[in-house]
Amino acid sequence: MQHAHVVHGLTSLSATTAWAAVTARDARRDGHFVYAVATTGVFCRPSCGSRRPLRQNVRFFDSPAGAVRAGFRACKRCKPTTPDNGASLIKDVRRLIDAAGDATVTLGTLARNTGASPTRIQRTFKRATGMSPKEFQDARRGERLRKHLRAGHSVTRATLDAGYTSTSRLHHQAGEALGMTPSVFRKRGRGMQIEFGTTSTPLGVLLVAYTERGICSVALGDGARALEADLRTEFSAAEISPAREKATRQIAAVVAALAGRDAALRLDLSGTDFQLLVWRALQRIPRGETRSYGAVAASLGRPSATRAVARACAQNTVAVVIPCHRVIRGDGALGGYRWGIERKRALLDRESVASKP
Repeated sequence: MQHAHVVHGLTSLSATTAWAAVTARDARRDGHFVYAVATTGVFCRPSCGSRRPLRQNVRFFDSPAGAVRAGFRACKRCKPTTPDNGASLIKDVRRLIDAAGDATVTLGTLARNTGASPTRIQRTFKRATGMSPKEFQDARRGERLRKHLRAGHSVTRATLDAGYTSTSRLHHQAGEALGMTPSVFRKRGRGMQIEFGTTSTPLGVLLVAYTERGICSVALGDGARALEADLRTEFSAAEISPAREKATRQIAAVVAALAGRDAALRLDLSGTDFQLLVWRALQRIPRGETRSYGAVAASLGRPSATRAVARACAQNTVAVVIPCHRVIRGDGALGGYRWGIERKRALLDRESVASKP
């Protein structure tokens, strides 16, 4: 086997790009090529967690078959000859997390049980699911909590059974998963009388729901029936009826806000203490301006809480009124939006125009 800088059988991308992918262990390049190391006789996926070789000892191939024909053998760690290795890895990670139940599964544990490096697990899983393994565990724990609360279990029992074992943080952690305190979630609007109405807007169908205390839900969507169904699911124990005069006025006020005009609106919100802090901070962002998730976190004295701020934005149930659309990613990208990224862009464009003299 010769030492070589030339690319043997690599036609899909340049050697420079391939080497950059290897040094970055870029899982997105898995399946595009493999690299072989002359000093070990082994070939690997770009994301392999093994020690990086010297550049002069590396050869690239478009496929595992090309590396085998050149006399190299497959790495036992990243298993580059397995066509669905990425899918198998994701399946294994899901299985291990689900089998663990309430117990926390670390990246180290996942690595020992799958044979993949922690970096590859993190990148591959997030690329496929949009979540890290830890975020997936949190989501699973939240699902169990909702199931127990809906079954009528007490808040303490449901929270502990779901896997929130740190009693000093039960209320905070469970609230983050639910978007409200566990006791409020368990009630599901019990004792509330809600009026709602829908209307067409340039951004789609708008639903506004109102209690005697104020607006409890604002949603944008493609159809009135689907929005009403979501409202009845969210407040399944409430008494819900079509809007009368007072609620109709609130709908008109939200439409005015949607059009970029100031409107006095009363709100009836349920959330954790942190979420309420975030939502108040969002209301202070001037029309026509944006803030990053990190900037909002810093303004609350919690600079490390960027992800928590993003979750609070995602769990905002009164779109437009609490302007979570004015929060974007630190790199300038729009980021996510509960009501669709195109609506977020349209809202920002409207506000930018409306705020000009």
